[in-house]
Amino acid sequence: MPFRDPLFFLVILAVLIVLGILLFGVGTFGVGGEFNRRNANKIMRWRIYMQAVAIALVLLYVFLRRQGG
Repeated sequence: MPFRDPLFFLVILAVLIVLGILLFGVGTFGVGGEFNRRNANKIMRWRIYMQAVAIALVLLYVFLRRQGG
């Protein structure tokens, strides 16, 4: 059962962090201004890094569950 697995909750947390960064980036893009000009690329890079971590965790979760672990 996935709800008892700590790795499952770690995957969910990583996905929620990616969602939060994405929404923050879209929000700052929508508002525009100096903050967006200075930080848009930095926010996008953080989203990509966190997205890579989330994908790695999902793959690890699937691999371990297929192995019966």
